[in-house]
Amino acid sequence: MNLPLRFKRPLLLLGVVLLPLAWAPLDAFSKNHAFLINASPSLPNWAFWLDKDAQITRDSLIFFEPPKSELVETHFGKEPQMFGKRVLGMPGDVVRHEGDQVFINGKPIATRLKKTSLGISLAKGPQGEIPEGCFYAGTGHPRGLDSRYAEIGFVCARQIMGSGRAIL
Repeated sequence: MNLPLRFKRPLLLLGVVLLPLAWAPLDAFSKNHAFLINASPSLPNWAFWLDKDAQITRDSLIFFEPPKSELVETHFGKEPQMFGKRVLGMPGDVVRHEGDQVFINGKPIATRLKKTSLGISLAKGPQGEIPEGCFYAGTGHPRGLDSRYAEIGFVCARQIMGSGRAIL
């Protein structure tokens, strides 16, 4: 399509004026949101939308930086990607271990394993009242590395990147 010069110039000027107006909201939105791809079998979905400012509630899906540990490095490398888990326990809830079973507020929520898939021993995760600003995080996957184990423990605000929702 070949427009006459008298139309090209106003359209070009309109584009120059509108581009910054469209760019500013997109830039602001991108500072608080991200698109994530899941490579782990511990969550059933493979794509998530992360909101860095979303309120975290029970059953929220949170994404967080795992603690540095030899076990995490052995299984996920020196610079592991963030972990995604469901919030199963909130501040003030009480976690208890009885044998291999884990309970929150007296309700069974998970079974612990003794070793990882590579044969590394797993230590029992934290027990007692979940502190303010921290959460008990896990998934339904039996081999998920989560708050059941000391290597992850409670997930606290300083580690959390945001809350997500599955999109694919």
